[in-house]
Amino acid sequence: MSPLEEYAGKRDFEKTPEPGAEVKETGMHRFVVQEHHATHLHWDFRMEMDGVLKSWAVPKGPPEEPGIRRLAVQVEDHPVEYIDFEGEIAEGEYGAGTVSIWDSGTFDLEERDEKKLVFVLHGSRLTGGYALIHTREKQWIWLKRKG
Repeated sequence: MSPLEEYAGKRDFEKTPEPGAEVKETGMHRFVVQEHHATHLHWDFRMEMDGVLKSWAVPKGPPEEPGIRRLAVQVEDHPVEYIDFEGEIAEGEYGAGTVSIWDSGTFDLEERDEKKLVFVLHGSRLTGGYALIHTREKQWIWLKRKG
């Protein structure tokens, strides 16, 4: 089973401008935060790992200051090409609405296991130490570390 099977199953690539479902190992450590004006405004945080973009929907936006905790709901993996995606997803399609890049850059992964990701972001808006802590099912807490 491809890690992008769920992604592909939700989209009609003849109707959406989104990239196709190809796993691509680049060896890079990039991230993107996309502002997504869909049914409800939210931000999508994506990290390049394992040949895909591991992805979380963040309803209240990224934590920009230490001490702020944000719910981050893990969603299906996205193809690496999605890192540059901006555009309009048509009405009637999954995720319909406008997607724009809010921030992007690289990251240094410090720790990774099933319950926790610890990393440093090097973006234009998000910089410094962050963590994603798994709480239950698809729910995570995303926080900016102090210092």
